[in-house]
Amino acid sequence: MSPQEIPLVPKVRRHLLIAAMAGAVSLAMLGLSFAAVPLYRLFCAATGFAGTPQVAKLPSASKGLRDLTVRFDANVAPGLAWTFEPETPAIKLRTGETATIYYKVTNMLDRATAAQAMFNVSPESAGAYFDKLACFCFSEQKLEPRETVELPVVFFLDPALEKDATMSGVEEITLSYTFFAAKPPASAEMAAKEKHF
Repeated sequence: MSPQEIPLVPKVRRHLLIAAMAGAVSLAMLGLSFAAVPLYRLFCAATGFAGTPQVAKLPSASKGLRDLTVRFDANVAPGLAWTFEPETPAIKLRTGETATIYYKVTNMLDRATAAQAMFNVSPESAGAYFDKLACFCFSEQKLEPRETVELPVVFFLDPALEKDATMSGVEEITLSYTFFAAKPPASAEMAAKEKHF
């Protein structure tokens, strides 16, 4: 080995190390990009961020002192032939008390269709204190042709909201749902495509 070749070995190793590190960072960033949406959903569900209501297993153990108005909003995304509305537009509710309200939904088509509801609460700061015990948004809803069903929502407002300074001026909370058409299973989608050829 000549004296000129000796410095090349550490240089090559250093370049290989830098290339390996760059590759590892690229793979880590790719992995994080795929994990971002589920991690964001998990974060929102845990903290109430972006108006995401909480999921509770039991009713509140205590009653609060504040009464708030809870309004109910219903929307249907374009392309879904359903009507959707709350049976009660608003209620007055004491913190810590459990309430049950119903939404009415009708499939306007002559064939069965399925949809999934997405939801949020406004103002966003109320999401951390809006606890749902039961909700139709947890599962896909399938309606037969021209079928109408009533869908319940069971919830309470956590009395802890009374200690949150950002909630002190809030007198009204809105629970909003939007139904989106469910994607057909892959096999049904393939059959539909084959029909067109």
